[in-house]
Amino acid sequence: MEFRRGRFLVFLLFVAVSLRADTLTIATYNVENYGPANRMTEAGYRKDYPKPEPEKRALRAVIRGMNADVLVLQEMGVQAYLDELRRDLKAEGLDYPHAALATAADADRHLAVLAKRPLKSVVTHTDLQFTYFGGKETVKRGLLEATVSTESGDVTIFAVHLKSRFTERPDDPQSAVRRAGEATAIRDRVLTRFPTPATARFIVLGDCNDSRSSKASTFLQKRGKTVISFLVPATDSRGELWSHAYRREESYSRVDQIFVSPGLKAAVNGGVGRIYDGDGVREASDHRPVLIALNLGEKK
Repeated sequence: MEFRRGRFLVFLLFVAVSLRADTLTIATYNVENYGPANRMTEAGYRKDYPKPEPEKRALRAVIRGMNADVLVLQEMGVQAYLDELRRDLKAEGLDYPHAALATAADADRHLAVLAKRPLKSVVTHTDLQFTYFGGKETVKRGLLEATVSTESGDVTIFAVHLKSRFTERPDDPQSAVRRAGEATAIRDRVLTRFPTPATARFIVLGDCNDSRSSKASTFLQKRGKTVISFLVPATDSRGELWSHAYRREESYSRVDQIFVSPGLKAAVNGGVGRIYDGDGVREASDHRPVLIALNLGEKK
């Protein structure tokens, strides 16, 4: 009896601390072509076919299950599709009153952000260039920067979606060189915005299409001796590490990443993130979302 009473008191203390704390949950999710795309359907192969309704229902179940304060999306369609998702989520009990869509060189797959809290500022960086085999290229999906106000100060989110592994260049297998170039351009812009990462509060997150040991991931974390961010480790409820399933080859990898600035590292709850593996995750997308919780201090 005393043991149960002790556990109950610990639980009450946890609830009390949670109620006092200024917390912020942030997630990244590649929603796999939420818009027209070439698809294999029950009726055969179709061009420019919308995301099937069963996948949309499963996607909404995943998003409701996470219930993140801020949700960063990759592979979102045009504004009408983002509006549709918000409307359907609200009808099912989850309201994201604040949203932004990034329009960049990729006309089909966009970055987007949904937020419960007001977005203090939103900027889409479409001018990020990098050197690529002697020429200049632009980060195709741009960089979406959104700042959220909290009681303890602003938190800035940089949403990314690096180049896929598809390539037509034999001198750049799986587009690794191009992703590294995109990461360099993004890193340099982040440093322009926050020259002193040690005291800054920002997050870089999204589908990096690359592993934690890749050059792209490394470049997002350091420039020379300057530490820009830390990669947050994450697992699902079974301790598994993958966030992307390549169905054709039945292979699994971790390509969806969350990096936090040194000034924000201590705020990450438990120092780790979570790969969401709740209901609907297999049917909704070929990716699984990754999320973190930030403990930003006591409420005023």
